[in-house]
Amino acid sequence: MDFDVELANKCAQDEVYLRLYQWQPYTISLGANQPESDLLIDKLQADGIDFVKRPTGGRAILHAEELTYSVVFPVSFGFTRDEIYNSISHALIEGLKLYAPSLSGFEMEELQPDFPALAKQPSGMICFNSSAKHEVKINGKKIVGSAQRVYKNTILQHGSILTGALHRKIVDYLNLEESIKNSLSEEMAQKTIELETILKKKTDYEHLRRSIVLGFEKYFNAKFEKIEFVTSSAEAL
Repeated sequence: MDFDVELANKCAQDEVYLRLYQWQPYTISLGANQPESDLLIDKLQADGIDFVKRPTGGRAILHAEELTYSVVFPVSFGFTRDEIYNSISHALIEGLKLYAPSLSGFEMEELQPDFPALAKQPSGMICFNSSAKHEVKINGKKIVGSAQRVYKNTILQHGSILTGALHRKIVDYLNLEESIKNSLSEEMAQKTIELETILKKKTDYEHLRRSIVLGFEKYFNAKFEKIEFVTSSAEAL
């Protein structure tokens, strides 16, 4: 995620970057303003799971069976944060439809929760237990979680596309009483959905990455150019 920030700081005003990546080892990312005390650090270390602070806001995500995306958008294009969020969600939906044409029931959250109030509740520790406006859902269940940050000349948006159910194990690493964890586990099962649960087969990550890129190209009527970096790679528009 440091590389996402580097791209946001270096992005030219006539470029857009799309980056897709996975995590090794599995990692919990905390929102920029979320305290580390929300996590059971000793248990994370014992299970070989790392944790990081995201440059964006929001709450905790377990990056396990998922695909992380990031988009760097220059402010010179004249789009508002809300318009960018909405457009990226539409592009993600296009990509998911290309990945599995049988997928249906896509919708975007229309309301913005009261996040300060939500953060005071146990469920507010977890990103996927609530949906921000424009986040992607399938049949009422969240499948993509996203967050933004504004820099001087760019807007960074990144998020997690759920592929498998391992993301739900985040509850095991929260600094909460067991009775509350059980309640949160039930809540996640009711509010989230994953590609493998819907399609009943393992994810083809290479196909998913290609589909997401093609979905962005289709929605924005543009063509990405693949650029190799010293530390990673990204797709550049």
